[in-house]
Amino acid sequence: MRDEPRNGATARLHQDSTARLAQDTTARLAQDSTARLREDAAAELCQAEPAAGGGVIESWDVSVGVDGPGTRFVVFTCGCPLRCLYCHNPETWRMRDGRRVTVDEVMTEVDRYRRFISVAGGGVTVSGGEPLLQPRFTGELLRRCHESGLHTALDTSGYLGDRASDALLADTDLVLLDIKSYDPQGYRRLTGGSLEPTLRFARRLADLGRPVWVRFVLVPGHTDAEENVEGLARFVASLGNVERVDVLPFHRMAAGKYARLGLAYPLADVKPPDQDLLERVHAQFAAHGVTSV
Repeated sequence: MRDEPRNGATARLHQDSTARLAQDTTARLAQDSTARLREDAAAELCQAEPAAGGGVIESWDVSVGVDGPGTRFVVFTCGCPLRCLYCHNPETWRMRDGRRVTVDEVMTEVDRYRRFISVAGGGVTVSGGEPLLQPRFTGELLRRCHESGLHTALDTSGYLGDRASDALLADTDLVLLDIKSYDPQGYRRLTGGSLEPTLRFARRLADLGRPVWVRFVLVPGHTDAEENVEGLARFVASLGNVERVDVLPFHRMAAGKYARLGLAYPLADVKPPDQDLLERVHAQFAAHGVTSV
């Protein structure tokens, strides 16, 4: 029997149903992709660290103002045990995708920029990925830089803070500590990991008196709840060694990287925070006597 033409109401219902199905399918695929990525992240914890004197990196670069004070020579290590939904360096997730280098090779490259970064009041930052997935390499690199008179910084989530020896931290002039969220459940949804190791590491840094800049990415719908920011502000204020909090507005500039890697970008529909939200968050930190920028 020939189909009868749909009337306007039926057509709209059909369109709405099709749109909902497409949205549900997209959400399910994104969830499946995130689950697979987090299984992959867990596998990184089992990766063997390279032999003494060597490590695995994605690249190195020179930056200004975002990876510590002054102009920085930044080493991006490979391998990370987390899969943050907003991660902007997915190319650093897996150690096996990086290139092997020796500490001597990295120091040779650092020396090419030594005068430039010293005059500009900068230094060397070890970032990632997660540098503490390779504590031997990271510790040796920080030691060599520190002993040569360069300011050193460690950019870490703190999730593997227990792997950082006191000697490694003694060679670290500044820790850039990424606290993704202060809500344990929100932290797990956002990263796939547990919040407690990061808080434990933060308290240890306070006990050791190591200077810290806390980094907090403000993601609407994920980290912007007033109670989440309030809890983080109270915690930071209690430590006594945090010099400032960098409130980093979420952005989607990494979407192109995900596309090139054949990955779904989990937060493609999330918009950056507006000025009113940024002002509210800064005011919450200020209310606890915490400097935020």
